[in-house]
Amino acid sequence: MSALARLVVIVLFEGVDLLDITGPPEVFSLVQRETGGAAGYEVVLAAETMDPVTTSAGVRVLPDITFQEASMRSIDTLLVPGAVESDSHRRVHALTDPAVVGRVRTLAARTRRVTSVCVGAHLLAAAGLLDGKRATTHWSTAQQLAADHPEVEVDADPIFIRDGDVWTGAGISACLDLALALVADDFGEALALRVARQLVMYLKRPSGQSQFSVPLEPVSTTRRVDDLRHHIMRNIGEPLTVADLAAYAHVGERQLTRIFKAELGTTPSAYVESARVEVARNQLESTDATLERIVSSCGFGTTDTLVRAFRRRLDTTPTEYRRRFRADVG
Repeated sequence: MSALARLVVIVLFEGVDLLDITGPPEVFSLVQRETGGAAGYEVVLAAETMDPVTTSAGVRVLPDITFQEASMRSIDTLLVPGAVESDSHRRVHALTDPAVVGRVRTLAARTRRVTSVCVGAHLLAAAGLLDGKRATTHWSTAQQLAADHPEVEVDADPIFIRDGDVWTGAGISACLDLALALVADDFGEALALRVARQLVMYLKRPSGQSQFSVPLEPVSTTRRVDDLRHHIMRNIGEPLTVADLAAYAHVGERQLTRIFKAELGTTPSAYVESARVEVARNQLESTDATLERIVSSCGFGTTDTLVRAFRRRLDTTPTEYRRRFRADVG
């Protein structure tokens, strides 16, 4: 192990999400390979005992050290994953074992940087490590986190958030984005880019990028709104004004707005803009189309409108987005 290796301790406990504990080490392991061993991380899995831990996927994992042993070491990064349970209505609830919370609090005191993956933010919050801080978690448990810990400023949209020396990540695959951001913070953007290429990831999603995309939004409860959503995507290059959509749905404009608010939680115009941005994102990532062509095919009208929409929804510009996420096809 390199003399520059940074100790990363990943917290293990029964029922932990498997990807939370396997994704980040894949990123960290590539640092040493990309630097020829000149820099890297020492990753250890810590649990209450040395007995195997059964993850949520049913896969058993062996700890490297106990929590007690970890507490005697100088930790660079403490990575806290999460666990959930669901009820008969498929509602997801984040779990916070008080014993694990206590161990996290103790280990954090010996750590330069504390991070959480997915619903691991609930453990950090229960340990008091997010008090007065802005944090994110998986969107499905964000309301629970805000309700249980009003002292935390919960933002369910970004894929990860850094607030001082505390980093919180969204779910599930966002653990890779968070780990890449940690690499960039430790060893620079150039190395993080090389690691991302090895992972065949679009490089490199900024912290403010949304967890959500239009195709992943919940399907509405009415066939009429589903038909409207598909109509929007099929005709994304057309004007798609509120009047156009109301005429297509055979309702008044006010009624259409009420329907969108009730079914999708947004206005028709805002939904159309989000759909246009989603299609533009895909084109920026996977094609060499000019901005002018994307403006035309996505129905933005002008380049200025495209840029304003990207700034509003992604806190970046189309050009910067392409630079970060364009697939390396060479």
